[in-house]
Amino acid sequence: MFVRSFAHPFLGLVALVVFAACDAQRDESGAISEAGDVSVFSIQIGDCFDDADDGEVMEVGGIPCGEPHDNEVYALFDLVDDAWPGDEAVNETAGAGCRERFAAAIGADYEDSILMFYPMTPTQGSWDELDDREVVCVAYHMEQEKLTGSVLGSGM
Repeated sequence: MFVRSFAHPFLGLVALVVFAACDAQRDESGAISEAGDVSVFSIQIGDCFDDADDGEVMEVGGIPCGEPHDNEVYALFDLVDDAWPGDEAVNETAGAGCRERFAAAIGADYEDSILMFYPMTPTQGSWDELDDREVVCVAYHMEQEKLTGSVLGSGM
């Protein structure tokens, strides 16, 4: 079983999270229209979801962005290394890449925003076995308040 790793700075639990609910439904534009599971391998820019446990996850609980939620995906990009560079290098490169993409996606410089971010990164297993290089950049409110509506282009 391969998973994606993320470290949300305010969660202290480490667990494998597997949701038993149905898959999220999407409308014609691809936005989540009905809450449900979203695989970390099919997550999209603009997907909103609530916090999961810190650690390695296979799915997140997708929520329509018009409903209160904890997080929103604002960027996706691929790492370029052929061989697994190690956890520290992956986390550093992912963090820098998410920061570089923040202002263009959110509409505010990171230093001036009420939002913070964390990267969801490949694990060594998904890197080696699935050729997974994708980083998912996730925005959340700096005071852990629920978000309602999309943060994309919001200037928050």
